[in-house]
Amino acid sequence: MPTREQRTVLIDEASAGERVDVALAKLLGLSRSVIADLLNAGEVKQGKKPLVKSDRLRLGDRLQVLMPAPYDPLDLTDVPIADLEIIYDDADVVVINKPVGVAAHPSPGCSGPTVLGGLLAKGLRISTSGAEERKGIVQRLDVGTTGLMLVAKNEDAYLALKDQFRN
Repeated sequence: MPTREQRTVLIDEASAGERVDVALAKLLGLSRSVIADLLNAGEVKQGKKPLVKSDRLRLGDRLQVLMPAPYDPLDLTDVPIADLEIIYDDADVVVINKPVGVAAHPSPGCSGPTVLGGLLAKGLRISTSGAEERKGIVQRLDVGTTGLMLVAKNEDAYLALKDQFRN
């Protein structure tokens, strides 16, 4: 596991008075949800005091932030998922019943199993179209949602499904 960087952030006039989650998102170039995860985990402190997202910052505040682990969207690990049920499978698409707790694709802050990793573990070929970290994924379900998902297995299927969902 990569080493996480510890950063010190000095609050200037532009950030004074802002909520800590808003200010840090701007200053560190991270999403507010990633900052919220860091705050909830106690990884943003002023001195020894962990901050919460609604805390207001003052000029001169010095914050210590344990940055999230570096994220490599190309690192797609094949992880078997016992309850990843294949409903339909042909040369073009695979339809799966995505279980709760499984993300559709890798993303920052997500370290659990993914649909793509589960399909790779089952030996299925998936499309290489789309953003590199979500190859073949045309539509997705949240990690906390179960339901049917379509995954394209080739470029033609990916483009056809994208058009159908768009229309």
